[in-house]
This record gives sequence, structure tokens and C-alpha cells, in this order.
Amino acid sequence: MRLRIATWNINSVRLRHEQVARFVAEQAPDVICLQEIKCREGEFPTGAFVDMGLPHLAIAGQKGWHGVAIASRLPIEAASPLDVCREGHARCVSGVIAGVEVRNFYIPAGGDIPDRALNPKFDHKLDFFERLTREMAARNPADPILIAGDLNVAPGEFDVWSHRQMSRIVSHTPVEVRAMADLHASLGFTDLMRAAIPDPQKLFTWWSYRAQDFRASNRGLRLDHLLASPGLMPAAVQNGVVSARVHDDVREWERPSDHAPATVDLVV
Repeated sequence: MRLRIATWNINSVRLRHEQVARFVAEQAPDVICLQEIKCREGEFPTGAFVDMGLPHLAIAGQKGWHGVAIASRLPIEAASPLDVCREGHARCVSGVIAGVEVRNFYIPAGGDIPDRALNPKFDHKLDFFERLTREMAARNPADPILIAGDLNVAPGEFDVWSHRQMSRIVSHTPVEVRAMADLHASLGFTDLMRAAIPDPQKLFTWWSYRAQDFRASNRGLRLDHLLASPGLMPAAVQNGVVSARVHDDVREWERPSDHAPATVDLVV
């Protein structure tokens, strides 16, 4: 069975659930991991997701900020909770779908100053990575785990519009890149988007609203990720190929999120 999983920082699900419905109609994902839903559980537009064929929901909501959700065509079984956000924000939601343990995260952006001592938001971001890395290091690599979401780090030289300029800016600083590398190494995760679209091709999932034409300026970052544990990789590789992509055309839609969705196809 093909299982298509999408990740998308929707930047308000109540504002953009019609765009989600359009994306579902065009790309037929079986599961969507949403970040920054910006609503509480009872405010989530459940009926719209039932109508689009994704009636199974796992939601961690928060008033006006953050919030994550998983919407699925297939039933979602409970997964063990993770204590990775020291502030108690709604930044993590999990579930088991068709035998795949899906972990959906919205990791803190980290503010503007890349210094843990001077900037509590940056310290929180790195603390989140450290906690998640410890949790994953304790797991069995044979477990089929997918980490999805807006991890707020562009880890590679070709994941940013300018490696030289962005290396001093939060999201691509050396300490954040190391934190992401430590997470990858914790369980031997594979970066599915880079497995499908290797360096040196530029690959972005986020473009600032400040640019009138995001394609013309193309000052993007790859902040959204799909990471597979070794136990999940047999489902992700078919005939030697990983089918993952960024749907950057969605960024052209009217009143879009500043993030574009990304998908991966698994065979489970």
C-alpha cells in the first residue's frame, strides 16, 4: 500500500483549510502533518477535514500560537508521549499510522540572536533539539519512525539562498547545524528530501512574505523536513529511489503560507 505523507507549516489552519482541501484534491496525501495551526483543539475545522477524506485527527492546540496536528485517511493509533518542549507549548503530536510511528514537530524558531546566554528563545530551541535527540537515541533503529515538521533549521549549504550570509543568521548557524546533525545521528535518520534531491541542487520550503515575487528573489530556506529511521527506509526506497518532493507551486496560491508542503511516498 502506498502511504503518501505530507508536512506543511500552514500558518493558521482556520485561515487556510480550503488550501489544504485543494492540496489534498490535487496530490492525494494519506496523511498531513500540520504545524502552526494557531488554534485550540475545539477550534480546529474538523468538518473540513472529514469532507476532504482525512477524518482521523490527532491535535495538540494552543490559543493563537504554535499548535500541531496530524490528519489521516487511515486510523491513528496512540504513540508514547515525548517530553521535549520545556515551555509546555503545543509543538509535538504523534501517532502510529499503518505501522509507521509519525512524530510531527514545530521546533522553536529561536529569535534573532544566536546566543544561548543572551537569548532565551535560542536556548529553548537548542534545548528542544537536545531533548529530542536524547529521546531518539534511546529508541531501537529498527522501529519505523518518521520525523516530520518545521524543524526551523536549514542544515546544508544548498538549503539556504546564501551559505556565507546565512551562516550568521538564526536557522543556519553552525550550532544549529550541529544540533540537526546530532539528531540525524541519534538513530541514523535519513533526510528523505535530500535522498531524493541530492546536493548541490538548491532546495527550499520557506520564502519570506517580504519578497513581492518569491521565485524572482528566490531567497529561500529549507526549514521543513522528513526524516526516516533505518527501520523505515525499506518502505521509503523503491527500486533504489526515494519519492520525496517540495510542492513549491502551492507558495504561488492566493494568500499562501510562507511555507510550501513537502511529501514522501512510502510502501507499507
